[in-house]
Amino acid sequence: MKLSFQLIQSDQTSTVDVNINSFIVAGWAGRDKDAIEHHIEELAELGVPRPSAVPLYYRIAANQLTQDTNVEVVGDGSSGEAEVFIFSHNGQALVSMVSDHTDRKLEAHSVALSKQLCVKPVADVAWAYDEVADHWDELVLRSWIEEDGAKVLYQEGPLALLQPPLDLLQGYFGNAQIPEHNGMACGTVGVIGKIRHAPTFTMELFDPRLERSIKHRYTASILPEVA
Repeated sequence: MKLSFQLIQSDQTSTVDVNINSFIVAGWAGRDKDAIEHHIEELAELGVPRPSAVPLYYRIAANQLTQDTNVEVVGDGSSGEAEVFIFSHNGQALVSMVSDHTDRKLEAHSVALSKQLCVKPVADVAWAYDEVADHWDELVLRSWIEEDGAKVLYQEGPLALLQPPLDLLQGYFGNAQIPEHNGMACGTVGVIGKIRHAPTFTMELFDPRLERSIKHRYTASILPEVA
């Protein structure tokens, strides 16, 4: 899947085009056992079984990645999750954002299928991993949803709550580097309230040290159902 990013670095801004041929979602990627258990309990309320291992890696078709701001979903049971997206370009590790949009109704039957069913919206801005590596834990994930016409905070938490990305890469690839043409979603933080569907989803990765953000907003349109 070809993705295009505005790569913002301390000394320059450029446009990079990246072909992602393999996409992995690192699930249950919390650093704190209590936080992992909280997320497991969130999903258990929806009938989702406990994972067989933590973290657990899901291979998702790369063509599910999209940078469109309007996506289509089946039914009203899906929702987004803000996650860091790490990938490589010409040997350089880069960081952006992806929403692990998931069908929650299907999730009770199969987590893998529930993730595979939905497209994964990706932001169009990226940073060099080296510029944030020394203060990675300070970065903050946030998301908002639309409810009754209002923008409501849905997720918020520092990356200190999640496994370090190099550990996740090591766990999957056997090497703490992201191979070319691969991308990984690096886990999410718990929601505020209950997991729920919303017509719009806005996500942000905020860097308080360098005072900058990566943001992306998309609308999920429900496809008509045919009996």
